[in-house]
Amino acid sequence: MNGQNREDIKPGIEVNIVEKSNQRSGILTNGIVKDLLTKSSFHPHGIKVRLESGIIGRVQEIIE
Repeated sequence: MNGQNREDIKPGIEVNIVEKSNQRSGILTNGIVKDLLTKSSFHPHGIKVRLESGIIGRVQEIIE
């Protein structure tokens, strides 16, 4: 599942995000969502989240 809809993302779920510094290369970082930072219900580049590790990025995949 992609990470464009805020309703699909909840704290505690496992996701792959792309950090701002890795947007060109597309390198993904795996982690558990701590906070949702995007307020809108949809974002075409992915909902911005903070992982429990403190890393911030946009959700590219939701791990089922």
